Amino acid sequence: MSEDITAHLLLTAYANGVFPMSESKDDPELFWVDPRLRGVMPLDGLHISKSLRKHIRKGGFDVRLNSDFEGVLDACADREETWINDKIRTLYIELHHAGYAHSVEVCENGKLIGGAYGVALGAAFFGESMFSRKVNASKVALAYLVPHLRRCGFTLLDTQFITDHLASMGGIEISRTEYHDQLQAALDIQADFLAYSDAPSTESVLQRSTQTS
Repeated sequence: MSEDITAHLLLTAYANGVFPMSESKDDPELFWVDPRLRGVMPLDGLHISKSLRKHIRKGGFDVRLNSDFEGVLDACADREETWINDKIRTLYIELHHAGYAHSVEVCENGKLIGGAYGVALGAAFFGESMFSRKVNASKVALAYLVPHLRRCGFTLLDTQFITDHLASMGGIEISRTEYHDQLQAALDIQADFLAYSDAPSTESVLQRSTQTS
């Protein structure tokens, strides 16, 4: 099945609420996933803990958009267990070059320490994966991604599943039916990830979030 999957087919799958995965990095086959419970991050419900807020205010890092998509993709795959095989890597790079896949990078002294990537379609952003090479780096990436999506006109941030990490920042689970309703509404709206070329300011990130202990 993997040989038949193209970047165009992948976009069609996203528009229908399904996404691809592989059993492992070494497994060449892909399969489609449509979870019964879907993870989403409400764009008006981002929670930033007191400790993360302090970390963001302290600074010492730069947040960039689309500056190193392949670097983020490869870092997300650089773990013992990953669903990102060579076919998935090729497909998302094609989507990036076509203007559909985007990344947010967290850099320290010019080096990539964290980030996330996903696919934009209509006003829906399908978050695919995140990574950290230093404490809080992936949380910082998400903290900047959410307000960026809001200012660019997005209405849905699909996280696929919910982890403790995402739940701590406001991620929730919704039913498949509710997800598909939100997805169809988002697809009827045109948003533009590239409407702003720079990441949001630190102050706007902190102002547009709630604080948790």
